[in-house]
Amino acid sequence: MILVLGAEGFVGKAMVERLGREKIDFIPCSHEQCDLQNKSATLDLFKRYHPDIVINLAAFLGGVHFGIKHAAEMFTNNMEMQINILEACRIYNVSRLINPIGSCVYPGDLDVYVEDKLWDGPIHESVLPFATAKKAFVVACEAYGKEYGLDTINLVMSNMYGPGDHFDEERAHAVGGMIKRLLDAKKSNRKEFVVYGTGKPIREWLYIDDAVDALYRAISADRIVGIVNIGEKKGHSIKETAEIIAKLVGFDGQLIFDSSWPDGALIKTVDGHRAYELLGWKATMPFEEGLKKTVEWYKENYDV
Repeated sequence: MILVLGAEGFVGKAMVERLGREKIDFIPCSHEQCDLQNKSATLDLFKRYHPDIVINLAAFLGGVHFGIKHAAEMFTNNMEMQINILEACRIYNVSRLINPIGSCVYPGDLDVYVEDKLWDGPIHESVLPFATAKKAFVVACEAYGKEYGLDTINLVMSNMYGPGDHFDEERAHAVGGMIKRLLDAKKSNRKEFVVYGTGKPIREWLYIDDAVDALYRAISADRIVGIVNIGEKKGHSIKETAEIIAKLVGFDGQLIFDSSWPDGALIKTVDGHRAYELLGWKATMPFEEGLKKTVEWYKENYDV
């Protein structure tokens, strides 16, 4: 039986849908059902279900600006959850723990993220608290494997987007935030739209169904040592992304780039060769088509 933690979140809902479609026995668990920062509650959850496999999609996260505002919570909340989950997996003999890890764990000055470069420099300061907690989780998973034999698969994900994403300005990443704000700008007949930052940073975007496919493949994969990147080494600038979204929502005003906002790391792309070799995984969703599906989903689910 599979236990899905964080089942109410963006990735969690998509994972639950995929498992249901595959007719696999699973238990979804939301924050309302179990506070994973509470060790006793976490242990009680595992005692109740005795899962064979745990897909850990629980995290306290948001965009760059949310992370700056909630820096301490980003670190402590995630660390507490991670330690409690590992201990529960150890005590109740979980056969495999699967974790998505943000690509922000890589050194901030790298252009292309390759697994053996993980420790080649410092994390970018704009994401330091969250990324440090997630990098510590990678270390902890390796330690639990060495000492207790716990089988963990840590998948380092490109920036995810798609239907069901966060769209509020504080919690959203760049794609979700721009979709909401550009649709609002069009609705208000504004002539200008402000893009936060210079527009120069290049980011790789991973469509939610492709991300879930990687997680699903990890369920039955052979045991893997070390992290596995999920990406294609294909990046798009924030400027290009804004221009595509503006076209899709029908906003024909001027894009203004506000350089007073922090850009974060300049280039973030992910080499996914190891994912293809070990999981047989490749992305299938073209970027503009994925953006179109995301815009359409937003229009169907929000007052536009």
